[in-house]
Amino acid sequence: MADIKRKGYGQVEPNHLSGIVTGQIYAQLPAITTTGSGSSATKTPMVQLEQGQFAKYDYAAGEVNFAGEGEFMLVYNEEKLYDERKQSHKDFVYKAADFTDGKMFPRLIKTNIGDIFTTNMIGAANTTGSEAEVTIGTDATLVVGAYVAPNASGILTISASKPESGMAWKIVKVYTMPDGRPGVKIQRIQ
Repeated sequence: MADIKRKGYGQVEPNHLSGIVTGQIYAQLPAITTTGSGSSATKTPMVQLEQGQFAKYDYAAGEVNFAGEGEFMLVYNEEKLYDERKQSHKDFVYKAADFTDGKMFPRLIKTNIGDIFTTNMIGAANTTGSEAEVTIGTDATLVVGAYVAPNASGILTISASKPESGMAWKIVKVYTMPDGRPGVKIQRIQ
């Protein structure tokens, strides 16, 4: 089994995301970036968010997090790359440390059954920079018909069987990203 790797941060190519057309875009709440007190003390801080990751829009708590009620929504931020040496999709990531007040306001898109997008944000987050390689799967796991679903950190993980409940996506094509690196086209089925 050969490892399949992506270089840089997660990418999204929106093939058919109904939330963009219907206006189901949420971007008014800050991501939780520190462990606070009360109910926030048990939540994982978001120090970075990559395109293609999933998060929850927890309006009652006034924050975007991984542990709130409701379903996961797709992180699809507007890309702004200020370093002229780094102008590729793989170079873009939201990091709390890059914001002057430490608050990230991610743009989340609600996905619906039937939505399709291409991504390489599978398996693990990139914690070392835009030139690092991250394993997204193997040639035996990234296959048409395999299922992916967000884990507790909002990162898609591969499964041979469909999850019993919650959000589920199916790999419909093993593909490439705009930069020519490996990726998969997935469709929401549950």
